[in-house]
Amino acid sequence: MTPPEQALSAPSVPAADRLRAPAAVDHAPVSAATSGAGIPAPGPFERIRDWWYKLVATDEFQRWSARFPLTAPITRYRSKKVFDLVSGFVYTQTLYACVELDLFDYLADGAKTVEEIAARGRMPVASAERLLNAAVSLGLLLKRRHSRYGLGPLGAPLVRNVGVTALIRHHKMAYHDLADPLSLLRQGSDFRTELSRYWSYADAPRPQAIDETRVAAYSEIMAATLPPVAHDVLDAYDLRKHECLLDVGGGEGVFLSLVGARHPSLQLQLFDLPAVAARARTRLEQAGFGERVTCHGGNFHADPLPTGADVISLVRVLLDHDDESVGRLLQRARAALPRGGKLIIAEALAGAKGAETVGDAYFSFYLMAMGKGRARRASELHRMLQIAGFRRSRELPTRFPIQTGLIIAEV
Repeated sequence: MTPPEQALSAPSVPAADRLRAPAAVDHAPVSAATSGAGIPAPGPFERIRDWWYKLVATDEFQRWSARFPLTAPITRYRSKKVFDLVSGFVYTQTLYACVELDLFDYLADGAKTVEEIAARGRMPVASAERLLNAAVSLGLLLKRRHSRYGLGPLGAPLVRNVGVTALIRHHKMAYHDLADPLSLLRQGSDFRTELSRYWSYADAPRPQAIDETRVAAYSEIMAATLPPVAHDVLDAYDLRKHECLLDVGGGEGVFLSLVGARHPSLQLQLFDLPAVAARARTRLEQAGFGERVTCHGGNFHADPLPTGADVISLVRVLLDHDDESVGRLLQRARAALPRGGKLIIAEALAGAKGAETVGDAYFSFYLMAMGKGRARRASELHRMLQIAGFRRSRELPTRFPIQTGLIIAEV
């Protein structure tokens, strides 16, 4: 029987071969020049890579690579990476359980014994110890002397972090929807999910008719999770050169309130569904921005955007919508801006260096469960902006590209 660390191994691939993704297997006979419907035959690097992966797939090679001193560390590392993919759901549930117990806030004042934690969580000591040891292995907690547990390097940033903990709790719906990923993939947008019901605007025939009760839940989580993205944007792009900002799809006005606090002379406008805009108006008035802000209710899929602003922001808006809807929205933004006006696009981007899994894995499946939208690469958005009539666009670096990609376009 092959040991797990060998069965899951994947030794190193030559550098030249790592440049391309594996091609689909084609069992049909092909000519020397082309394969399939006019597709060029594999080049030499691709053929070498395919030969290499066939070798790696053999049990004999995996056993050898696990023994040979030069390849053994690579084999063990790749084996661990694959096992992490297998175990990922357990890891997320460990984090979810810690958040549901408010464990990080509870330990913020100091380490506690396993008995104290068990009593607070209303669970047997053995169960508490199982959870705590799992959290230690993930870096969420650290085990201290005398059977005490304290915050770890990944748990400490979650102390009183309302936005991240709200997002973790929210993912209970995503875990449910992705329990049968093949059914979701095969049925696509026809597959009714908890996320599609939660994000009520995603499939509503008349989004502008959605009442406040239906928008309250998702508006609150958007508001809770927005500040880190907003600070990334405001630190990367200076709004002092502008006179009026229109935030389209601005939710409850969290982004505008942070903008207003940094730039007291900037006039503010918000555009969102009528029920959402009403909630934003209340929040912004309570924050003291009543005289500086105008909230417009409407549907940006059907209505023209308000004019008068020299900069428009789309913060975490485009990835929720299909390409046709995004194209129309960009055209409406272009029509609402004066010559020299700017458009700010801020959202997670597919293919972001160091955060490749965010767009192509996480958001790809999350948005499929939601029923609409996709994460896009910066190059795709540049092309869509050009088609919409913007003269130029550029990408600005941000501190946390895993959550905030930033593109500035100019009329």
